[in-house]
Amino acid sequence: MIPPPSTLSAATPSGLNEKRRKSKRALIWVAAMLALAAVGADAQVLPKLSVEFNKAGDPGDIAVTLQLVAMLTVLSLAPSILIMMTSFTRISVVLGFLRQAMGTQNAPPNQMLMGLSLFLTFFVMHPTLTRMNDDGLQPYLKKQISYDEALDKGMKPLREFMMRQVNEKDLALMVRLSGMPNPRTPADIGYSTLIPAFCLSELRAAFIIGFLIYLPFLLIDMVVASVLMSMGMMMLPPMMISTPFKLILFVLVDGWNLVIHQLVLSIR
Repeated sequence: MIPPPSTLSAATPSGLNEKRRKSKRALIWVAAMLALAAVGADAQVLPKLSVEFNKAGDPGDIAVTLQLVAMLTVLSLAPSILIMMTSFTRISVVLGFLRQAMGTQNAPPNQMLMGLSLFLTFFVMHPTLTRMNDDGLQPYLKKQISYDEALDKGMKPLREFMMRQVNEKDLALMVRLSGMPNPRTPADIGYSTLIPAFCLSELRAAFIIGFLIYLPFLLIDMVVASVLMSMGMMMLPPMMISTPFKLILFVLVDGWNLVIHQLVLSIR
């Protein structure tokens, strides 16, 4: 006996998918009704979100709008500010070199290295950030100083930190490329010149530390490769044998303690 067409359509995959879609729509509808019942019988009690653009009635409205735009701009540039004006660059590059020198590929993973770099950056920058808060932000919030004065006093500790880390050659390079006259005092150096010079100095320091980290691990690789060649095991990858020895050496000398200690001390 041939079943009716409705039974065939329901038994086919397309019929089953249609029934599942109807069931999902029914569940969504029931959930929406329950939400409306929880809020109230009238749907008009639901909150309404709207964004309006109207003409400014007085200069105060324009000032508030400009402050909002400036705040959103600062928030969007916050990651760049963190990377370019703090010790994050040096710490993250050095930890990346350390992982490559040990030959562990993705151990520790990138998320862990970036997280460790971030917290070490906060640790190193804590005195500077504390001074910025005490000298600039808190007096401004208490309405003791104006916005311009707060910005000047708040940026002064960060500027002093970058001036301590920057290399004279990198700073002279950026001054020469900018075409500005030679500054007589550090106060004459603008942020557009100081920040790229600071980044170049941080990369220079990170590569120097990375070279020093590579040396003992490179020695282990050379010794293992020479032993394998002398034993005729040319088809065996030296990295497979040297990696355990490098890990053992790193653990025995308490490598993480040494690297983090010297890395923090290198930041003046």
